[in-house]
Amino acid sequence: MPFTRITLKTLKPKETDFEPKTLGQHLRKRRLVLNLTQKQVARALGISPFTVLNLERDRTQPAMAAYPALVRWLGYNPFPVPKTLQEHMRAARRAQGWTIVEAAKRLVVDPSTWGEWEKTGRVAWKRTRASLDRFLEAALGE
Repeated sequence: MPFTRITLKTLKPKETDFEPKTLGQHLRKRRLVLNLTQKQVARALGISPFTVLNLERDRTQPAMAAYPALVRWLGYNPFPVPKTLQEHMRAARRAQGWTIVEAAKRLVVDPSTWGEWEKTGRVAWKRTRASLDRFLEAALGE
């Protein structure tokens, strides 16, 4: 009986000791640490496996409504601590999964007004700024 040389191949283990810088990298690192497939992560988050792939490769950003589920799944908030008004406004929207329209509706202001505040960081009236600050504190749970 002739002998045949057999070469066994295996997948290399994925590298998990990198410092994630983007949301996609945070997602990928957590998935690899938990030893899950993209399909399993997609099922847990209620999104498609292609979305997980594109997020991990930083090709897309998730819909605003998906951020709360992503942060819960990660077990921590991967975003830097907000310092400016604009960062606080974006952080509040991310935490709640709100679009600009939804956030403006809850604060009872026009969406273009919210958008302008988030873009410039300037709120003309002190009373309005105080109301916005209270709103942001409640939304961020501070």
